[in-house]
Amino acid sequence: MRGVETEIAIVGAGPVGATLALALERSGLSVALIEAREPRGWHRQEMDLRVFALSHAARNILTRLGAWERIAASRVSPYRAIEVWDAASSGRVCLSAAEVDEPDLGHIVEGSLLTEALLERVRAAPDIGLHAPAALERVSSEPDYAELVLDNGKHLRALLVVGADGARSRVRRFAGIELKESTYGQHAIVAHLVPEKPHGEVARQVFHPNGPLALLPLADGRVSIVWSTTPEEAERLLAVPENEFSLAATEASEAKLGTLRLASERAAFPLIRLHAQSYVAPRVVLAGDAAHVVHPLAGQGMNLGLLDAAALAETIRDGRRNGYDPDDFLVLRRYERWRHGENLAMQSAFSGFKELFGARLAPVRAFRGAGMRLFDNTPPAKRLAMRIALGIAGDLPELAKPID
Repeated sequence: MRGVETEIAIVGAGPVGATLALALERSGLSVALIEAREPRGWHRQEMDLRVFALSHAARNILTRLGAWERIAASRVSPYRAIEVWDAASSGRVCLSAAEVDEPDLGHIVEGSLLTEALLERVRAAPDIGLHAPAALERVSSEPDYAELVLDNGKHLRALLVVGADGARSRVRRFAGIELKESTYGQHAIVAHLVPEKPHGEVARQVFHPNGPLALLPLADGRVSIVWSTTPEEAERLLAVPENEFSLAATEASEAKLGTLRLASERAAFPLIRLHAQSYVAPRVVLAGDAAHVVHPLAGQGMNLGLLDAAALAETIRDGRRNGYDPDDFLVLRRYERWRHGENLAMQSAFSGFKELFGARLAPVRAFRGAGMRLFDNTPPAKRLAMRIALGIAGDLPELAKPID
């Protein structure tokens, strides 16, 4: 291997990096998976604040990599319908799995459980070396390899370095890849609440001018909220007493599930839009949040990242079959062409929805309401929307395609 210790070094052992490592290992490639912190374990007695709405495509990837069985046996909540409405108009849309003859539209999974299930498979894989905790100090591209220097003093030489290390990717920075970045002017509050009424395994989202409030059904009967609002309002809502926060959440949800009662800590984070100008540099490629960050209003960020991982692994595998090394620019450009356009389209669509539902003018509100009612009464449009929600639209990698 031209004097290298491993063929591919992946920086970031979150779900995207771990998925990529497992998908590559199945191709017979040697992989080093590097994570700055000791991975947080999943604990049955506590519900992780960070949850993901995983599509069928994501579930197919995880099933083929042997991680879904552990997730399904631990704690997972299906959602069988999606209900969306506009607080400022009469617009309402309901999407049901029954309309497309599916048992569900996706599953809500805790972030720590998703990571742990994948890392269990990683630790059992003979051709993957897990380095954690080990932070990346620098990476340089040489004529025959890339060299990574870790904070534990270890040096690794690899043919290719994958940046799966999040929105503030050090790999991206060291590679000199430029960004298009902007702020949405919103913060997202996350918390778990106990609803007075059963959630019925329905994911709900109400759009307010300051941002949407999503209520995701959890396996224990609670709902996980992702509440996007102004930074000032988010700061206020984090500081108010629990009963006042519960009342505010109940009012913002229009009491759709009756009274909501806070049952966890609260946290908030700023919402940004980010897209790398290129996914590829000499001996470097980006995936997941290192390449793109989208608004959470549709809950698609993790699904897009897992599709990146599956597509990159497939591209590298196909290139190897045709005699190309993993770091070959033609191989990596194929991945970039595959995923860049689809990620940008999704990002632009979510940003457009954010702007549309944030508009306060009466004519725009009326247009929104009429458009939502028309959409809700147009079965072909709804079926297409559900195909997107299921993750089965577009050019899917083999790992993501339906399992017979």
